[in-house]
Amino acid sequence: MLTEVSEVDQRLAAPWAAAERRPALLALLRLLDARGYDHVTATPGTHARVVARDPERLGRDAREVLGWSRCFEHDALDPELLAALRAAGAVAIEPDGRLRPLLRASRVAGRLFLHSAFPTDAPDSVFLGPDSCRFAQLIAARLDPRATRVLDYGAGAGVGGIVAASLLDRAHLTLADVNPRALALASVNAEHFGVTHAIEQVQAPDDLAGAFDLIVTHPPFMIDAAKRAYRDGGDLYGARLSLEWVVQGLALLAPGGRLILNTGVSIVDGRDVLRDALRERLPAIGVRLDYRELDPDIFSEDLDQPGYDRVERIAAVGLVVERSGGA
Repeated sequence: MLTEVSEVDQRLAAPWAAAERRPALLALLRLLDARGYDHVTATPGTHARVVARDPERLGRDAREVLGWSRCFEHDALDPELLAALRAAGAVAIEPDGRLRPLLRASRVAGRLFLHSAFPTDAPDSVFLGPDSCRFAQLIAARLDPRATRVLDYGAGAGVGGIVAASLLDRAHLTLADVNPRALALASVNAEHFGVTHAIEQVQAPDDLAGAFDLIVTHPPFMIDAAKRAYRDGGDLYGARLSLEWVVQGLALLAPGGRLILNTGVSIVDGRDVLRDALRERLPAIGVRLDYRELDPDIFSEDLDQPGYDRVERIAAVGLVVERSGGA
């Protein structure tokens, strides 16, 4: 049975997050993969613009429903797929009787991931977007093939850690996040690809123990008035979490270990605020750094938001930090 919920409650409800839904979520992913489902998720700004072209349009196939988060009639999808969505707790009934998807499915680096439906207004939304694609590419290019102990901190949907572990032999992945709903989906996504993994709900990297050969992390980096956990990067024009996660992550690296960070950074008066802060905080010896700009201008629509009045642009950056002492 589907449960009728109000528009506000529906955005906050997540019946798919219940532990008993896990087998059904896995079955849904397998069904979509078997059918060759494919969708690339755009930025929230692009998604909103595309939907606004025809806001009353209903979803007519799996991609319009699970990619573009369009409401749909009961007969829009075939019975097998609709039954899979219901079993997974991935749909809810609107007051007018139509159905609304509660999850999206998107492909990154050839792999299919479940994440939150649009709009991602809830503070514990599980976000995946173009940054996830850039993150996966950076990891594939810069990981150490000898790594076996992998940590994805701030895992979200698990893209970084799953991509890394899938490219390594005998890897064990730890997925860590503050958001239990993110961990629920990340774990399902990891199991779908046969990745051996554990999950840890923590508030900061300092809460973790152990030494890792590879840490991958993609911190929130925006200035977000709503303080949503998946989006708000703190002060330093949104760079605070990026800075702290690198500094704390270094303590978790095994000798010879590598940390790969993908984030966004505000450029203020021509200066990269994260690069400047890293120079002050990172040790002068014992680590090797490779810091580079991956895309000079992302999320330009957010420059109109409060807090960005001095920001010239938001750049995507990649940082690789190696701890000395490896073979």
